[in-house]
Amino acid sequence: MVDLGYLGIEKLHKNCVIPKKKSKNYKLTNSDKADNKIKASKRIFVEHINAKIKTFQILKQAYRNRRKRYNLRVNLICGLINFDRGMTA
Repeated sequence: MVDLGYLGIEKLHKNCVIPKKKSKNYKLTNSDKADNKIKASKRIFVEHINAKIKTFQILKQAYRNRRKRYNLRVNLICGLINFDRGMTA
């Protein structure tokens, strides 16, 4: 599931879900708009989690510590975020 910034990805990955795009001469129909809204509502949860992970700066900046510990730290951060999501739900 991607947004309109990844228009060429369909050539590389056949199973991608991309919203319809309007052009100057082609307006979106109401069903296309409804489909885009459904796709965006499913994708927004992932975008919110990505934003929470980026607050820890580990995915945002170059990682300068030992590479062996990178996966451990990312998993710990994701665990903290999942724990927080479980407490607020």
